[in-house]
Amino acid sequence: MKLLGAIVDAMNIEIIKKFDDELYETFQRLVPQLTGNNPPPSREDLSALVNDSASTLMVARDGAGKIIGALTLSVYRVPTGIRSIIEDVIVDESARGSGVGEALMRRAIQIAKERGAGNISLTSNPMREAANRLYVRVGFKKRETNAYQMKL
Repeated sequence: MKLLGAIVDAMNIEIIKKFDDELYETFQRLVPQLTGNNPPPSREDLSALVNDSASTLMVARDGAGKIIGALTLSVYRVPTGIRSIIEDVIVDESARGSGVGEALMRRAIQIAKERGAGNISLTSNPMREAANRLYVRVGFKKRETNAYQMKL
């Protein structure tokens, strides 16, 4: 566990401001660790995400500067207020259990508050047990609601 503690001690959370090859290669590596249902983003899609004013892409870097986690926060206006949602929380398999996900989540919560959001939503596959425990640990409550989706 000392190694994992060292990861957290040396970790840096960064908001991505520009697209580059490192970011692209990182998402080619990380997205398959999250899901087999969607391919990693293309260069164009990842660049568009970085440049989207409603979305904040943040990454966690270890002490050597390697990206070991990522999260996307979107903050947007609706007629009833300012909402936010967290999507695609990914921690590299090599760094899981070391506090990377929690650090990313806490930074996203802080940003959503700063931008005036009244709440943050997220969804998670029930099979992602560690991720679900993390969300409860940082203060999320499971909602009793109907979740709907339409494939387009």
